Amino acid sequence: MSLVVRHVLFPGRHHLVTSFQTRYLRSLLAGELVDSAGVPVVCAVDADVVWAVTSATHSGTRRNPLPGHRREAMVERVSAVEGLASLVAPVADVPASPRFARTVLASVELSTGVAATPEDTVLACSTPGVAAMYAELGFRVVAVEDGDPAGPARPWDVLEMVAAGDGRWRELAHPEVVRFYDRYGLAAQVALIHADPTVSTEGDLTSTRDYRSYTAAFDDASDRKWELVSAFVEPGRVVDLGCAAGGLLERAARDPRLAESDLYGVDVSRHLVAEAEHRRAQGVFAHPNVFFAQRNLLRSAVFPVASVSTTLTVALTHEIASYGAGRADLERLAERIFEHTAPGGVWVCSDVLGPREGDRLVHLVLDGVGAGVAPRDLAGLDGGDVAAVVGAMSPAERLVQFAQDFPALSGGRCDVRWVGPGVAELTLRAAMEFLTTRDYVDSWLSECHERFCDMTWPDWVELLEGVGFGVEPVSGAWRNEWLVENRLSVGASVRDAVTGAELAWPQTHVTFVVRRPR
Repeated sequence: MSLVVRHVLFPGRHHLVTSFQTRYLRSLLAGELVDSAGVPVVCAVDADVVWAVTSATHSGTRRNPLPGHRREAMVERVSAVEGLASLVAPVADVPASPRFARTVLASVELSTGVAATPEDTVLACSTPGVAAMYAELGFRVVAVEDGDPAGPARPWDVLEMVAAGDGRWRELAHPEVVRFYDRYGLAAQVALIHADPTVSTEGDLTSTRDYRSYTAAFDDASDRKWELVSAFVEPGRVVDLGCAAGGLLERAARDPRLAESDLYGVDVSRHLVAEAEHRRAQGVFAHPNVFFAQRNLLRSAVFPVASVSTTLTVALTHEIASYGAGRADLERLAERIFEHTAPGGVWVCSDVLGPREGDRLVHLVLDGVGAGVAPRDLAGLDGGDVAAVVGAMSPAERLVQFAQDFPALSGGRCDVRWVGPGVAELTLRAAMEFLTTRDYVDSWLSECHERFCDMTWPDWVELLEGVGFGVEPVSGAWRNEWLVENRLSVGASVRDAVTGAELAWPQTHVTFVVRRPR
């Protein structure tokens, strides 16, 4: 005897719905289809479709360009227009797991009250791996797109047409989806996210960063960073670009001068923005008007023209240069910031800096022996193993490793000639790249992807004045004496390659305040 189906469970990311899918679901509810075993599917008169919107907490990436609330609203609208009795259940983004089917079922029950079972539910799914999980639990399966020999376009195929600007998507998507996309400008959003060359499919600059240690390190330094930039902040709309998990804005929110200001944190990383939102929900920020957004300012404007009083960038510009197109992307960043800065408003930046005379050859004297040492192959090792291997190396051995990993990952140069067991001849720029990176063993591969010394202070002045900013007198290069004493000089010194005379450590950082003319 055929079981009477009360629920059609339809899991998927549902970034769009095709006309084929709605026709299929209507036929299924009308009892016109069979399952994968060829058994007719008999549906109750009041049977419904349960749309399980997976990865609902993940957005702004090529894998999931649209946020969950947009997808849920679109499904509800399509269902209403089609007269499909439907429930929509958001399912949080989870790592790949053999328990995925159980996770979806539990999420559906929690949000809709539907405890779907093999006795009253049929699964509608055309992804073989997912369908197999439900079949193992005893669910009958109908194959949706896989059930048609003509091979109708799957939603993801149609979404890729959207990203590519292929107008055929409008013919394949449900008409209400087309109207929904047009109403909210979603096609442009999808195309923009897919075209972003600096961000991975997961919405991050890099897959090698340990975000827990990165966030902890950023938070630990937030008091010092706020002290460095706070005096230059103009009240109004204050924007922290590269906000990480909001540590700097947490300090800004406590500043009485900004009590009437709106504070915005913007970061390209999905992980960090999610953590910042979590902190806001916990009441970490003393200020009520604190907002966060996952955006890439290089790809499109985030704020209206001339609307921002203060833009803060702390430890951001070197990442933009490293993961993007170098100085060209810094110029694009400066142009975007200039555009959104109000007349009289400021951009306050603090970051690492390359040395003047960066091409000068020097001798870097290091503890340990580097001559004749071969670098290790770190490919395939997890973060803990990489940290253990690199952490056990002497300073000279670590330079050997850096000379392999830094060019391969960052595109920068580090040409080393060993003139003694622990004495390396290289450019001053390469020496400073190594010395400012070598102690980050917990995130070695991520740090080797970043170039700290692309820009000198004269480079910055030329760039900033070129886009229209006026450089305030307080701006300039400086040397971090704590860094010199506790990092750079530990087991290392720099000498002139010709005379052998020990050289003073160069300037390591820049802080500038630039203003848009009134």
